Amino acid sequence: MRVFVNTNRLLSIGIWIAVLAGLLARPAFLHADESKIEVRSIDFALRDGQYYLSADIHYQLTQTAREALQKGIPLYWDVLIKVVHERAWLWNKTLVDFKIRYRIQYHALLNNYRVTNITSSDSTSYASLSEALAGMSAIRNIAVLNEDDLVEDESYQVGVKTRFDREALPLPLRPATYINPQWYLSSDWLQWPVQK
Repeated sequence: MRVFVNTNRLLSIGIWIAVLAGLLARPAFLHADESKIEVRSIDFALRDGQYYLSADIHYQLTQTAREALQKGIPLYWDVLIKVVHERAWLWNKTLVDFKIRYRIQYHALLNNYRVTNITSSDSTSYASLSEALAGMSAIRNIAVLNEDDLVEDESYQVGVKTRFDREALPLPLRPATYINPQWYLSSDWLQWPVQK
């Protein structure tokens, strides 16, 4: 039995696959560095028997994220805070692991941006996106640990990361956020050594 293969059809399928792959890869090359979300500094200080954390986070949104905000889609970030006891012979022990959840939303009727700290229910309005991002970027004086929770001459690490919550976006928009680099809006961990 002979099998006939239509080479013209295979060639046209191959061309279509190459075109689709090029279209999917195109945004990665054009916009990969446009977004810059990073934790720039951490301050972990002892005052009155309590350790307080302050951090500065830089949010630079992509064009796609800015357009989504302008259309009324709220964007959510979780600021993750972790304190780990580093142990030489055993696995590291996590002493603190919590998050502060933020929402930023544009209100077209009022022509302003509202940043809400969902964890504390604090909410502030800003006239511009840059002011709103600046307001969201300053984490100040969060009580993290008691002085007695750390052991003298032991090694600890405090870490801060901001993670964009894609799952909080409207359902039709979510699949694209996993393949489009315009939606990569999370930072890496910034860790800082702590000793008592």
